[in-house]
Amino acid sequence: MSLPPLALLLLGAGGLRAAEPGGGGGGSSGSSSSSSAMEELATEQEAEESHRQDSVSLLTFILLLTLTILTIWLFKHRRVRFLHETGLAMIYGLIVGVILRYGTPSTSGHDKPFSCSQEDRPFTTLLVNVSGKFFEYTLKGEISPGKIHNVEQNDMLRKVTFDPEVFFNILLPPIIFHAGYSLKKRHFFRNLGSILAYAFLGTAVSCFIIGNLMYGVVKLMKLVGQLSGKFYYTDCLLFGAIISATDPVTVLAIFNELHADVDLYALLFGESVLNDAVAIVLSSSIVAYQPTGENTHAFDAAAFFKSVGVFLGIFSGSFMMGAVTGVVTALVTKFTKLHCFPLLETALFFLMSWSTFLLAEACGFTGVVAVLFCGITQAHYTYNNLSVESRSRTKQLFEVLHFLAENFIFSYMGLALFTFQKHIFSPVFIIGAFVAIFLGRAAHIYPLSFLLNLGRRHKISWNFQHMMMFSGLRGAMAFALAIRDTATYSHQMMFSTTLLIVFFTVWIVGGGTTPMLSWLNIRVGVDPDQDPPPTNDSFQVLQGDGPDSERRNRTKQESAWLFRLWYSFDHNYLKPILTHSGPPLTTTLPSWCGLIARCLTSPQVYDNQEQLREEDSDFILNDGDLTVTYGDTTITANGSSGPHTATTSLDGRRTKSSSEEALERDLGAADHEVTSRGTRLVFPLEDNA
Repeated sequence: MSLPPLALLLLGAGGLRAAEPGGGGGGSSGSSSSSSAMEELATEQEAEESHRQDSVSLLTFILLLTLTILTIWLFKHRRVRFLHETGLAMIYGLIVGVILRYGTPSTSGHDKPFSCSQEDRPFTTLLVNVSGKFFEYTLKGEISPGKIHNVEQNDMLRKVTFDPEVFFNILLPPIIFHAGYSLKKRHFFRNLGSILAYAFLGTAVSCFIIGNLMYGVVKLMKLVGQLSGKFYYTDCLLFGAIISATDPVTVLAIFNELHADVDLYALLFGESVLNDAVAIVLSSSIVAYQPTGENTHAFDAAAFFKSVGVFLGIFSGSFMMGAVTGVVTALVTKFTKLHCFPLLETALFFLMSWSTFLLAEACGFTGVVAVLFCGITQAHYTYNNLSVESRSRTKQLFEVLHFLAENFIFSYMGLALFTFQKHIFSPVFIIGAFVAIFLGRAAHIYPLSFLLNLGRRHKISWNFQHMMMFSGLRGAMAFALAIRDTATYSHQMMFSTTLLIVFFTVWIVGGGTTPMLSWLNIRVGVDPDQDPPPTNDSFQVLQGDGPDSERRNRTKQESAWLFRLWYSFDHNYLKPILTHSGPPLTTTLPSWCGLIARCLTSPQVYDNQEQLREEDSDFILNDGDLTVTYGDTTITANGSSGPHTATTSLDGRRTKSSSEEALERDLGAADHEVTSRGTRLVFPLEDNA
């Protein structure tokens, strides 16, 4: 229900009533001026005290982060892995929350309830006329009649309670952008089909299973008399969407430190990145579910399909907005001389990336999805146009912002357990939520893995599936979604339960990651560029020299078929248009497009062969994967070449693998064979999911 934006009220002896023209306080001019001076002095003192409390609250969080960083260093120095940095931040937040809750004096007496019987609904803003002076008040939320005299009067607790929009507009964008910007493309795209299945289909399955199980729990609570407010089926589905947002930051950090199996890391990381985007769009679609008729919470087919349309519309619109913003940034950095001014270049990159989130939210889309795909687009295109200084600065800048924002949120979680004033803890609902999450995760992982293995050449083993089941932690995204709306009884209970679930999964599940890896016999200490032993799948050798040529060129085709369909178009057309790399458009576009090709092709493409190698080329293949012909030169992935080639890399030095260089030298990937600018690559016939 929409609220009236503004009401003009008068404070008088009879309480709070609508203001009338000419209504004001009387009295002599002398006493009035004296009273006015005293009021101004009191107002200045209150403003100064408020400023001091704001500084103390921000200082509290900075000290929390500082203490967390120092403890992280100690843990890394001592090689302690049973507790992650996010768990530390939560513990410190809990300690500070207890101190603020029970160790700071109350400042009660400032508030006094008044009645406004003439109005039947609340106002978002009140202008109160007190003796001829107007004061503005804003709506903070509804208070139940039983708690009217228990309203927290501690000003310090109010200061450390942030507006939920702070999390969405300030803290979430760098976390989500960093996930896309630092994405390791090679292993991600190799498992793209499986990642999409887990993120989209798996999240939807988990949402509906959790939602329906929690609806049964709510019915049980109603029967035993433990439900004191309204809790609808749509609220249960919303809780399912919120709690389906996984955030295995603890597990992934341990994986990275121990160098766990790269495919398992890619599956978990890829699922968590896209899963957050799916969960937030799914929650928006459930909120948009509005059946017609008297019962607005009953099932309605038309409203259901409308919600599905909202989901598809929001996700696709957000995706397009993020990609377009990344493309615009790439074009600006390519066709200007910003690279001569690294500071300006970095500042523009930062502002364009952050504005993507706000632009999507302002247009009614989802900023999380937009900024995620903006980060992926920026890493793929814009990064190649940046100067060396800006590449380093942007990587480090967003890594630092991601670290600080994430730990700030986890610190605030610990703080919120004691500072949030509307907690509703129900043992039945909490236990039911844990059971529902376990069953939802199991229905998410095991059936989908079985179906995916039917089409995968590299199967998802049982120990991988058990580890993925175990690693379904909840974190920053679930917390941010839950705290965004705590106006009703059901949402307050969902928020309190979500907070406890995050605590449990971060501390218990995160702390058990290392023993679980050992118990499941999952490989650790693996080189990120290392792959499983080669299979008997053949890879056609076009030309090669040396006795090991044919043996070294026997491998599986690793990339997902979806990516292979995209890569040829991207490499031959989009890369040359948006970056200083790729083949000249004059060789890929038709001859009648010569003028356009010359205008869009960067001079560096002709002048500098270094452009054909991408700094972040973590794409598809490894040593021994391919043999290509490039003009009059034949290059094999193991570094051997034809008679006209003297080096194994374009810049005279070996990078991650020579095959990655060969791929970036001009490989267009289609289904089986692609010819582009004298380069020919033959892929095996079977695909990987």
